[in-house]
Amino acid sequence: MLAFPQSRIPAYNAGRLGVNVGGPATTLDPQSKAALFSPLTIRGITFKNRVGVSPMCQYSAIDGVPNAWHFSHLSQYAISGAGVVIVEATGVTANGRISPNCLGLYNETQAAAFKPIVEFIKSQGAVAAIQLGHAGRKASTLSPFFTENQYNKVASEAEGGWPDSVVGPSSIKQAPSTAEVIELSAKEIEEYVVAFAKSAELANSAGFDVVEIHGAHGYLIHSFLSPLSNTRSDQYGGSLENRFRFPLAITEAVRAVWPAEKPLFFRLSVSDLAEGGLTVEDSVEFSRALKSLGVDLVDCSSGGVVAPTDPTFLFGPGYNVPFSNRVRNEGGILTAAVGGITEAQQAEDILTAGKADFVLLGREFLRNPQWVFQSAQKLGAEVEWPLQYRRGKARV
Repeated sequence: MLAFPQSRIPAYNAGRLGVNVGGPATTLDPQSKAALFSPLTIRGITFKNRVGVSPMCQYSAIDGVPNAWHFSHLSQYAISGAGVVIVEATGVTANGRISPNCLGLYNETQAAAFKPIVEFIKSQGAVAAIQLGHAGRKASTLSPFFTENQYNKVASEAEGGWPDSVVGPSSIKQAPSTAEVIELSAKEIEEYVVAFAKSAELANSAGFDVVEIHGAHGYLIHSFLSPLSNTRSDQYGGSLENRFRFPLAITEAVRAVWPAEKPLFFRLSVSDLAEGGLTVEDSVEFSRALKSLGVDLVDCSSGGVVAPTDPTFLFGPGYNVPFSNRVRNEGGILTAAVGGITEAQQAEDILTAGKADFVLLGREFLRNPQWVFQSAQKLGAEVEWPLQYRRGKARV
């Protein structure tokens, strides 16, 4: 397997980390009108603000186990004021990882390694979340670190991959350069439902507050939802009801083992952005079904099954916000908007217009981990800083 030097994080020790003051009540100014810095309670969890760190693949694990890089990467956002920090796409099985260097949560070793990361995130008043998924047709690919940022190169067995165990709803390859796809049997589909539930149980044992089911971007769940990748003729293909069946079975199984007081999120590609694919109308209907099964929030993204061909769709600032708006207001469920959100006022306007309940940032946080503190200043909100950093807080 292609690998790189690793350092170790300290062993988990409850109480080892100092707890930041302030907790969920991060907005210190009760007169603040900034929606971005208002708390929100879902079930038994209070989010101190409406800003979240979107899951971002780091391609830095060995055998699916998080390490010092993941601790540093995730904790910086908790320190810097994010309301929720969502761990990257984490495989529910070994062959469900995107690459040999992606995270997994299918054994106790992995769960134990997540515990100090979760502990620290929560010690800073942030909510700790993890995105659970299966890469499906996109599995066993090489990390872009080794391919000059190409994402469709197969990882061979010698490189730690599993090119003969890549699965999907139908035997349709993701791309010419990706692995052949084995069509799942009905029995195997049921086994993956169990795998998602088991991973959720491990997430709970690690201390996570929120699980997000990854149903977007062309990965296994999304590939069942989309007619472009699902050409089955059994109970899992064809009609909308049939294409919904596997994703909803996973959702029901996860909700059954996930504590009632903890929120459940679902990331959804609301549109395939291609003719003949999953539509916004389909996703609104699906979101209603998710809500009926106990999902609390839909994280609204788009695309991933095929290259976008919709001529009306343009990547730009807030490009997924219209999808979040429709799912929220037509599906009757809380939503998060993600994609091209970079400015404080932009984020505030999305919330005040009722187009989303959260905003999630990815690349912008990579560029600027201090985005929350800077945005609070721009919007005139007084927020809690870590005790250790208060000397750097601007005085106005």
